[in-house]
Amino acid sequence: MEQSNGLSRRDFLTLGGAVAGAGVLGAALSGCSPKPQAPDTTSRDNMEFARSYWLGEEPQVSEADIVEEETCELLIIGAGNAGMMAAGTAADLGVDFIVAEKGSEVGDTREYIAAVNSKFTKSFGSDPVDGLKLVNEVTRYASGRVSQDVIKTWIDESAEMIEWVEPIMTAAGKELSLTVMSDDHKAGGTDYYEPTLEHFFNPTYEYPMRNNILEWYINDRGNEIRYGHELVKLCHDDGKVTGALFRTEAGLKRITATKGTLLATGGYAANPEMVRANLPLVERCVTASSFSLRCDGYGLRAGLWAGGVKDVNGAPVIFDRGAVPPGVDAGYRTNPDGTQHFPGTVYQLNIGSQPFLKVNRRGNRFANESVPYDTFCNMASYQPGGVYCQIFDGSAVEDIDAFKTTGCASYTKAMLDSGIPLEDYMFYVDGGDGLMMKADTLDELADMLGFQGEDKQTLFETIDHYNALVDSGKDTDYGKEPHRLSRIDTPPYYGCWYGGSLLTTLDGLRIDGDMRVLDADSNVIEGLFAAGDVSGCFFSDNYPEYLVSCACGRTCTEGRHVAKFIAAMA
Repeated sequence: MEQSNGLSRRDFLTLGGAVAGAGVLGAALSGCSPKPQAPDTTSRDNMEFARSYWLGEEPQVSEADIVEEETCELLIIGAGNAGMMAAGTAADLGVDFIVAEKGSEVGDTREYIAAVNSKFTKSFGSDPVDGLKLVNEVTRYASGRVSQDVIKTWIDESAEMIEWVEPIMTAAGKELSLTVMSDDHKAGGTDYYEPTLEHFFNPTYEYPMRNNILEWYINDRGNEIRYGHELVKLCHDDGKVTGALFRTEAGLKRITATKGTLLATGGYAANPEMVRANLPLVERCVTASSFSLRCDGYGLRAGLWAGGVKDVNGAPVIFDRGAVPPGVDAGYRTNPDGTQHFPGTVYQLNIGSQPFLKVNRRGNRFANESVPYDTFCNMASYQPGGVYCQIFDGSAVEDIDAFKTTGCASYTKAMLDSGIPLEDYMFYVDGGDGLMMKADTLDELADMLGFQGEDKQTLFETIDHYNALVDSGKDTDYGKEPHRLSRIDTPPYYGCWYGGSLLTTLDGLRIDGDMRVLDADSNVIEGLFAAGDVSGCFFSDNYPEYLVSCACGRTCTEGRHVAKFIAAMA
């Protein structure tokens, strides 16, 4: 196993640019009762309707239309991070299971997994993680809108999870590495608990990935994923779920699960209708997409039709890397066919997360650039167009080294350390044409970035003032750490406009500590489980950036937990 300080970071293999939205809700609803039109939310009487109009009505299916039947103990819906961990575990434990996946291959893999106090973290001499402090740190991020029992399942079981999967990955040539946190990257102008949590497999984001290897693992044990199985509805009656109906090439198919059905279908980031209803801030600050198109929210809707309830508050994962040309506002655009997309054509420009000077369209600095990714985007939502401009100079390589960013923000430093020239990295790896601007003078750069008249003069005044703060060693405006202050005075000069890039959603079905879905009265819905982004109770309003990789860590832990829970049932 290797130690890393973030030297091999996320290279998200998800679709960006034009992303189908409203039409992606699925053929499973074709022919069913239409959903009502989006309501007028200006009336208080319509507010509750506005929260749920996107749900639609559960499809009605005739028994005569069902052409095929299967039965198993555990039905896993979705072959992503939670589903494949559940499948691998079920294969190990002798559970009779079926994985039903709507696509033609396993879902996108997050190779970065947060695990608490594993034997690997101990081997590097990292300080033990205080589990009770950690559960309360997650709770603090979410302002208490969580279930601490759900969080504790991740804290208590994630070490065992990573120690189980590691030899499977190692046998396939993927070596485990660790991102060791230290005290020299303090950020945000305040104190965050930043324990060593992140484990990841090398070579990162190169085939085969973890989900591919887990598929081989279950294949070797006599099980195959049922691809082309599009969820239509869960089979439920009187508070009990007994399986699900799927649309396949052959027609409608019912899979009955005698012990449990696991929803592992991901979030709803690819569904603009659901995003608008549940995450209204997204339109104010997001310019690009880095989510999977599979995350259309249908699994969440199916769980609600079966009696589940959703987290009240949304929890988007927004990274401050949605690069766009000058003059582009945040928010959706409508395609000729009625589908919708964000305007950014590059899913993430990673250097956007570096804490360089960032200003609004009027040339004013408006926040501490050292705060977590989504925090800055949230603050940008109060600025004109919901966007901001990052400006830095020819000393960028040295500055980035001094910033000591962590998490996936450190991917930029890793690429520069590997020998990739700054401009090659920005312009060819990430930047594309017409996004990252370069000029020999600040005057020329300002023109290229679209600053004119009074706004241009304000920009120059802002840069002069910022340089004075750097010289003084103290950010008296917003409290950014001294090691994250950098002068802008060495040509060439660079600048780029950004909004947020939407990665996923983390607000889903309410569950208990065993991942059992709960109804509106907090009663367990017999036979129904949810894991990963389709489940809730762990996050609210944000992704806890400095608890690096905790989202995928809880997803993998929850998937494994469900399979173990089913195996232990009589």
